[in-house]
Amino acid sequence: MPLGGALAWIAYRHETAFTEPVMHALIAFGGGALLSAVALVLVPDGAAMLPPWLALGLLFLGGIVFYLLDLRLERGGGNGGALLVAMLLDFLPEALALGALLVTEAATARLLALMIFLQNLPEGFSAFGEIWRHGVAARPLLLAFALLAGLGPLCALLGMWFLVEMDAVLGAIMIFSAGGILYLLFQDVAPAARTRDSSAPALGAVLGFGLGLAGALVIA
Repeated sequence: MPLGGALAWIAYRHETAFTEPVMHALIAFGGGALLSAVALVLVPDGAAMLPPWLALGLLFLGGIVFYLLDLRLERGGGNGGALLVAMLLDFLPEALALGALLVTEAATARLLALMIFLQNLPEGFSAFGEIWRHGVAARPLLLAFALLAGLGPLCALLGMWFLVEMDAVLGAIMIFSAGGILYLLFQDVAPAARTRDSSAPALGAVLGFGLGLAGALVIA
């Protein structure tokens, strides 16, 4: 996440005619990666740990909670951080699952760690650009990204220590997060990927989803 933010800072400090289309393409790429996380990891793995009625209820609850949160942020002027919020909703539950897998399936855990890194690099790039364009200073923003990235190892430790035998709790977190991601993707992230000049940046969503699919196929 902070590495992607640092790369975005460098790119925007040396802005060219290609910077804006690349930014939109990376937002689309991040959206595709998030959609792959929902479709291939969070929903199938989370639903397998829960009764169907509870999985559906938590999915809808996640969407409603983040709809209400989005409304509150919008009334406060917003800060352009929808992609960052969606990325954390993906990153933190996956880190919890990673910690639990380290105990039971170490090889799968290593592959999941690689996929988390590959997803968060472009997502960090696009989230930094989105927030920075709303007037947040670069250095404090990079520091915040570094601190947020530190939550990943903490969540992995929590997953390792507490969630190995608590499948229902881990599944509930994953399904709830999936509902929030779906809302944010269609409300904030996907519209931000569009540009009036070209439709090509939207192909980034296909590439992002393809990255997630490749990881899921390798793990399977």
